[in-house]
Amino acid sequence: MTTRSRSAPALLRVTGTTRVVALLGDPVGHSRSPQMHNAAFASLNLDYCYVPFSVRPSALRLAIRGLVALGFAGANVTIPHKERVIPYLDELSPEARLIGAVNTIHQREGRLVGHNTDARGFLRAFQEDTNVSVRGGQFLVLGAGGAARAVMVALALGGARAVTIANRSVPKARHLARRLRRLFSSLDWSVVTSTSGLPPSCFFRGVIQATPVGMKVNDPSPLPLDWLNRSLAVYDLVYPGPTALLRAAEEVGARHAGGLGMLVHQGALAFSIWTGRRAPIDVMRRALLG
Repeated sequence: MTTRSRSAPALLRVTGTTRVVALLGDPVGHSRSPQMHNAAFASLNLDYCYVPFSVRPSALRLAIRGLVALGFAGANVTIPHKERVIPYLDELSPEARLIGAVNTIHQREGRLVGHNTDARGFLRAFQEDTNVSVRGGQFLVLGAGGAARAVMVALALGGARAVTIANRSVPKARHLARRLRRLFSSLDWSVVTSTSGLPPSCFFRGVIQATPVGMKVNDPSPLPLDWLNRSLAVYDLVYPGPTALLRAAEEVGARHAGGLGMLVHQGALAFSIWTGRRAPIDVMRRALLG
């Protein structure tokens, strides 16, 4: 006897009229964005499909030109291209210009418009997943790349009181801090170049890990276990996890979450940019967890 599935997934049908959305990064094999977006397209019966492409930095310019030549609806941009892609675009949204990085491209009549949905996506996910308010808090951000900058802008827009940037590259971190001080002069911005030089964790309301550390299974935690405390909210942008940092946070009893929530919320914003439709967030979340 055969049994029928309670909720068979909708099938994605690709035709000559299908609008294609790309994911451009290096690597992209770990990404769950294709299953999330393709489930969303199918649930609304939209003639779109989402395809990942591994693009080396040396080939990025040609890949971006190909979006127009092939009539793509747009793209997501991930590590290591979020900053490098900007010179190849025709226009930037105010958020992308503010952050200095692009994670979403929309093709409109042959023009490529760069957006950044990471900041709003992070803010929604952090507060939803940790139940911790950003307003008035002091936060530690690990990293100074495109994702880290989006997080810092989100914290500033969310009303944080102070942000400490921890990054191995001294010039990059200090340049970023100077730029952010000009944009958000009411915040206290500081820089440390080694996690060994951090103030005690009790100074911070939350820690956001915004580097690629944790993408490999054997990556160690960027913060020592004895530095963490149970009053912190720890958010690691790496997914699917759990990373070594999140396991350490769980061990000390700290509130913690991985980057899947941010992936959903930034993805929902990108979905609306490409399609003009409200994203089916529940469908996208179920696709990631399925």
